[in-house]
Amino acid sequence: MPPITHPWLSIWILVNMPLIVRTITANQHREWIASRPSVSFLQLPEWGAVKVGWTSESLGWFDGGRLVGAGLVLYRAIPKLKVRSLAYLPEGPDIDWLRERVPVAALDDWLNPLLAHCKSRGAFQLKMGPAIATRRWQSDTIKAAIAESAGGLPKPPAKISDLVADWHSIKALQVVEQLQARGWLQEGGDEAGFGDVQPRYVFQMNLANRSLSEIFGGFNQLWRRNIRKSEQAGVEVVQGDYADLAAFHAIYVETAQRDRFTPRGLAYFERMWQQLNDPEPGRLTLYLANYEDHVAAATLMIRVGNHAWYSYGASTTADRDVRPSNALQWRMITEAHKSGCEIFDLRGISDTLNPENHLFGLVQFKLGTGGFAQEYVGEWDYVLRGGWAKGYRAYQSRRG
Repeated sequence: MPPITHPWLSIWILVNMPLIVRTITANQHREWIASRPSVSFLQLPEWGAVKVGWTSESLGWFDGGRLVGAGLVLYRAIPKLKVRSLAYLPEGPDIDWLRERVPVAALDDWLNPLLAHCKSRGAFQLKMGPAIATRRWQSDTIKAAIAESAGGLPKPPAKISDLVADWHSIKALQVVEQLQARGWLQEGGDEAGFGDVQPRYVFQMNLANRSLSEIFGGFNQLWRRNIRKSEQAGVEVVQGDYADLAAFHAIYVETAQRDRFTPRGLAYFERMWQQLNDPEPGRLTLYLANYEDHVAAATLMIRVGNHAWYSYGASTTADRDVRPSNALQWRMITEAHKSGCEIFDLRGISDTLNPENHLFGLVQFKLGTGGFAQEYVGEWDYVLRGGWAKGYRAYQSRRG
C-alpha cells in the first residue's frame, strides 16, 4: 500500500506531535534568547553560576528538531540527601504561554514534559514564575487613589490590586485558571526554601517611541526638581568597572543597615559581573554618583534585548539632600534609551497604598517616573513527590 500523503493528514501530524523537553547547551540557550525581544535576566544560562548552592540546567522545548522554547532550571539539593532537590525556574520558562506562536500547543503539552524531566532529575517539587503580565495601572490611576485616601473618602482602596486596572490580559487569566485546574499551587511570597522569590508587582516605564525630553517631561515635579538639584549641587554620575564594585558594596552595606535587610556579600556582585559580562560585555553596568570626592550612591543595571532592569541600588544617608539616587535613575534611563531598550524596569514594589506601611515610600518614589505598576501571574508550585515535599517544609519550618 502506498504511503498516505494527504496534506490534511500531514497538518494533523504536525499539530499533534508531542513537544519534547531535553537539556540544551548554554550556546543554544543564548541563541534562543537572542532571537527573542527579551527574556528575564534570571533566565540567562549564566545566572545559574551566580547562585551559589544551586546547580543549573538549560532546557529546550522541541517540536521535532526545532527549538520552540527554553528555560533555566535551578536545582537546590536537600542538605545531606543529594538525591532529591527543589527545582526552580525564576521568571520562566520562556514558552508560548499565551498560544501566540507556532506550534499552537495546549498548556499540558508544554508543562507535562517539563514536570517529567525535572522528576527524572530527582526533583520533589517544581516552582516557576512565568513572566506573564495580568494587569497594569498607570501612575495617574494610582495617584488619584492616593489623593482620595488623603481626602478621607470612605473605605479608600488599601492596595493597588483593589483598583480597577487600566489594562488586563484575558489570556493571562486563562493561564492562571488552567494552572489551578491542573493542580499547581500558589503560596505566599515568603515560602520557605526559596529566598529568591521574585516580586509579583513591579514598576516599569515605557521608553519606546519617546524622546528623552518626553520621558523627562513625564516625571512628576519632584523628580524633575531633584534631578536638577543634583546637577546644581555638583553630583557627577560616572560609569564604573569591576574594581568599583567594592565602593558600591560599602554603601550597599550601609543601606542594608539603614533599611534593615540582610546584605549580600561582595563576592556575589563580583560573580554577577563576571558571569553576565563575560559572554556579553556591558550587559551588567555599574553607575556611581560622586559628590565632593566620594561616592554618594551607586546602582547596577542589567540589559537583555529591549528590556533594562534597575537591579540594585545603594546610597549614603549623609548625602541624601543632594538627591544622588534621582541622578542615577535618570542616567540609567538615558543609557537604556540610547541602547534601544523599550522598557525600563524599576523592579519590585509593594501592593500597598497605606501611607503608614513602611513600603509605601518606595511606591511613591517610583510613581514619580510617570510609569505603570504591573502585576504578574506570580509563582506556582507543583508537587512531584508529596512525602519529600512535606518533609522539606517541616524541616524548613523548624529552621525558622
